[in-house]
Amino acid sequence: MDQLIYPLPPSPRWWSKETTAVVTGANKGIGFEVVKKLLELGLTVVLTARNAKNGSLAADSLRRTGFQNVHFCCLDVSDPSSITAFASWFRHNFGVLDILVNNAAVSFNAVGDNLIKEPETTIKTNFYGAKLLTEALLPLFRRSVSVSRILNISSRLGALNKLRNPSVRQTLESEELTIEQIDATVTQFLEDVSRGTWEKQGWPENWSDYAVSKMALNAYSRVLARRYNGHKLSVNCFCPGFTRTSMTGGQGTHTAEDVAATIATLVLLPPEKLTSGKFFMFLEHKKIISRL
Repeated sequence: MDQLIYPLPPSPRWWSKETTAVVTGANKGIGFEVVKKLLELGLTVVLTARNAKNGSLAADSLRRTGFQNVHFCCLDVSDPSSITAFASWFRHNFGVLDILVNNAAVSFNAVGDNLIKEPETTIKTNFYGAKLLTEALLPLFRRSVSVSRILNISSRLGALNKLRNPSVRQTLESEELTIEQIDATVTQFLEDVSRGTWEKQGWPENWSDYAVSKMALNAYSRVLARRYNGHKLSVNCFCPGFTRTSMTGGQGTHTAEDVAATIATLVLLPPEKLTSGKFFMFLEHKKIISRL
């Protein structure tokens, strides 16, 4: 059945100023609004961006409005060396992590376009970036009674019903799915793209490289949730829907601020109401829906 959750600040609050969150791709758009919302709710937040100047300006703008618990560190999730450097910086400066919002992503299609332009970059950023950063930070999660949380910003374009290849779909639907199988699936997609056979092989028809990157992220989230079941770490995905951001050219049905309020609700749920391995979608009328 469907579970509805309304984006109101959970009460009583389980978090404090010592609760630390990391938000990637946060110098603008959804990421920036998530940082702002979590700061409003009293958390300490690390804002990351691949462009040092833009990230610093974003963090400075928040400090000027009174938020002193915001910190900036440059992070390019498509670069493994940048991920390693960030993890080292975070360990030295904070030690423990409570919340990770993997928001950084790219798409090279404008709304209305349907081309495959830079599939390797798209996969490297949207899937492997989130995966490698998560694995670098896993040892730092607090995993206390409050339960640590990972929320991967994904897309309904990555839903398995978009696949027209029954073999690939069966693999990704398996309860015994492994990370190695996910990696192999992504590699197969890139090989099919290079051979020009991706359409015949039944990959998603719309925004194919972006869709596969999010499909892999969804699958990885389920595997990670299964691995840490009962170990005080929750892993979920969230689709913000058609949001007015730079990725959509400013088009959309709702704002990044609307989405940020919902994301804050998800990552701040009381421990007893927290789920794992779920895919949430933003809907209008200030509610979110989870396919259970």
